[in-house]
Amino acid sequence: MSTDDLHEDDDEGDQPAIPERLEEEAGTAVSGFDDGLVDLLSWVLDTETRARIYVELRESPWSTSDEIADGTGLYPSTVREALAALHEEAIVERRKRQAPGAGNNPYEYTAIAPSDLVGTIVEEVQSELNTVFNLDTYLGGEEPTEDPVHITVQSEGDTEAAGKADGAESAESDD
Repeated sequence: MSTDDLHEDDDEGDQPAIPERLEEEAGTAVSGFDDGLVDLLSWVLDTETRARIYVELRESPWSTSDEIADGTGLYPSTVREALAALHEEAIVERRKRQAPGAGNNPYEYTAIAPSDLVGTIVEEVQSELNTVFNLDTYLGGEEPTEDPVHITVQSEGDTEAAGKADGAESAESDD
């Protein structure tokens, strides 16, 4: 081992520049966030396919099934099948795309707001949480007399409206 061998690792050419490393790490963080979000939406929407379609439609509303397939990397037939089910469940809305001239006007789709999506599962989650909460009652052979878990969903607009209403009430009481 020569003294030259000891300093080989110090070459700056071996390591990417700091801005490049930061960009790589930021991309990994975003990818990890996206994966976590897709996992959560997969639970809410039953499959990863449906979750990926939902995210794509939130990013690009009023897209055709072919545009969604391109954006998600899913097969067009898979996208069309999932869109039909999501439309039937009122998770996505559709309309005919208006194109100039005669010809085929494909459907274009958009996804409901995330707050509305949460609203579709609240009742089911609340019921399951109440079952867990009342487990001892069920095990004792009795029917629970109350549901202690109540979930309320407020969208951002609801919160702002409630805050304004609270402010109006407190202003009136100050007179």
